[in-house]
Amino acid sequence: MRLIRLFPAILVFAVPVAALADTAAPTPAPMSSTQVKAAQAQNAQATTANSLIDQAQKAQQANDWAGAEAALKQLVAMDAKRWDYAQHLGDAQYNEGKYKDAVQTYNTGIALAQADTTDPAGAKQAMGAMYTNEGAAYLKLKRSKDAAAAYEKAAVLSDNPGIAYFNLCVLLYNAKEDDGAVEACDKAIAADPTRPDAYYIKGS
Repeated sequence: MRLIRLFPAILVFAVPVAALADTAAPTPAPMSSTQVKAAQAQNAQATTANSLIDQAQKAQQANDWAGAEAALKQLVAMDAKRWDYAQHLGDAQYNEGKYKDAVQTYNTGIALAQADTTDPAGAKQAMGAMYTNEGAAYLKLKRSKDAAAAYEKAAVLSDNPGIAYFNLCVLLYNAKEDDGAVEACDKAIAADPTRPDAYYIKGS
């Protein structure tokens, strides 16, 4: 399970730069009272966020999905632009059986990840994972076409597309769409030749 990134604390004091050769280091300009208050507020927010992250991770490890959801909703309220918060919130909602909520949250997380320019590789993998889990949520809601579309998107984005293709293979097999199931199974096998269930379904 991908861990949620912690916030760094922001120090409210300046450290003088060491002197170079015989040239005296410039004296740092003192922070104004407004800057100090702003830094203190950021530190307080970071401390609160890190505490909530710790709560969410402990709840996840204990399979306390309601507790994880509560902590993650507070984190989302603090910073609605973090796709990792949305991803973990969607996972918690899925595990609680709140499938409609999970779909909405995954869609939010995917949109945020698409806009992320700071960690494009990580965002891409997160989008693949969110589409995969969104597909599972759609299946629980008996929305097979939406599930299939989500799995196809997941396969394009994921470094391990075998999972998404296998899920699509199972979905189409259960829907008695044999040609589509065989094609998806072939793609699952090509991505991960060690998956025996894909061979079994293809041969059924």
